[in-house]
Amino acid sequence: MNKICFIFPCQGSQYVGMGKKLYDNSPEAKTIFDQVEKNLPGLDLKKLCFEGPIEKLTQTANSQVAILVTSIAALRILETVGTAQWAVPTVKAGLVCCAGLSLGEYSALVASGALEFLDAVRLVRRRGELMEQAALNNPGTMASILGISAEDLKEICKETGAEIANLNCPGQIVISGKIESVQKAMALAEQKGAKKAIILNVSGPFHSSFMKEAAKEFKKELGKTKFSSPMVPIVSNVTADYEKTVDEIKENLVKQLYSPVRWEESILKISQEGCDTFFEIGPGKVLKGLLRRINPELKVYNIETVEDINNLTL
Repeated sequence: MNKICFIFPCQGSQYVGMGKKLYDNSPEAKTIFDQVEKNLPGLDLKKLCFEGPIEKLTQTANSQVAILVTSIAALRILETVGTAQWAVPTVKAGLVCCAGLSLGEYSALVASGALEFLDAVRLVRRRGELMEQAALNNPGTMASILGISAEDLKEICKETGAEIANLNCPGQIVISGKIESVQKAMALAEQKGAKKAIILNVSGPFHSSFMKEAAKEFKKELGKTKFSSPMVPIVSNVTADYEKTVDEIKENLVKQLYSPVRWEESILKISQEGCDTFFEIGPGKVLKGLLRRINPELKVYNIETVEDINNLTL
């Protein structure tokens, strides 16, 4: 039997129209979207996801909720339907762990049973608001550096004041910090052999020390939220290891805001323990591309529409 890991996408995967096919073709997905609109007054989530505009959808406080909800809508269909007959029992029997890239970790917590869906929506909405406020107070940016080792880039960050934000896959690392620090690091990285350095379209220096004020406030929100022990193991972005207790989960969610995302290490940890099949659940195919770079032998299936689920063949 395949050992399956559910993985969930992060901010940046959003696009206008996401989730519409799910909503139009599945009562499970419709329920998910409608629940959110009842519990988040003032946010017309369906209009935002299905019609845009992209500028409003991309705002941190909006995009994080939109991606979470679209991901869980797809998950609920995978859990409950599947005309291939085998789909639901086979997937459930083979599921050995969950993980998510940055924001995607909240979808993973819902999938694992550690966090109720509407609690995740509330937390993610507040997380986005706090990150936006921290970015206003500490203007900065992020950049993707291609074709340079983590060791070399860490030295460059020491020289420039930039910080490592995401260790995504071999040859792709994201840095974060003040605009001038990131620009200096980009130039120095290219001088030292990086293939390319690209400024990202983000509104602040996320996953850096500049998010510590957001983390302090967010810890209070986590304290008000009920978590349960996960029924399916979760691999944390912060530790690249399995989380075993509720306290550990909460602590890592706070640290995640200002710590590097250790995605490559997380996938290696999961695959080294025998998991060779991954379901990327939610909008886009960003994670599939990263996993191909980490280990091209891993099987990755995208689950974004009802058709994706009905066409599954393991």
